[in-house]
Amino acid sequence: MNTLIICLLIAAILPYLARIPVASAMAKAGGYNNDEPRAQQALLHGFGGRAVAAHKNSFEALIIFGLAVVTALATSHITPLIEYLAIAFIVSRVIYHIIYLMGISTLRSLIWFVGLVCSLTIMGLCIN
Repeated sequence: MNTLIICLLIAAILPYLARIPVASAMAKAGGYNNDEPRAQQALLHGFGGRAVAAHKNSFEALIIFGLAVVTALATSHITPLIEYLAIAFIVSRVIYHIIYLMGISTLRSLIWFVGLVCSLTIMGLCIN
């Protein structure tokens, strides 16, 4: 159970860590506009635009993964396979973010799919 909760905690922190490259790109684009940061982010392109998209996608992935972990905990399906899938999800999300920032779109999509499959598989394994 601890592994699942630790993975959920890491997944919850990842979107905020993904904000660091966004803030860096905003600072390079004329300084961080704290009055209207979303308007400034909408103008970012290249690295900055990819950083914003990766940041937003981190929240999207967190929803599915969070539901998967809660499902496993609520149904008492805490097996080594489910724990390995949770770890694989976290690893895939870290790799996903790095590859997104590098601008490698096809590999990024493949890694995104790996993370999604991990989450959906966890849910599927909880069905009796």
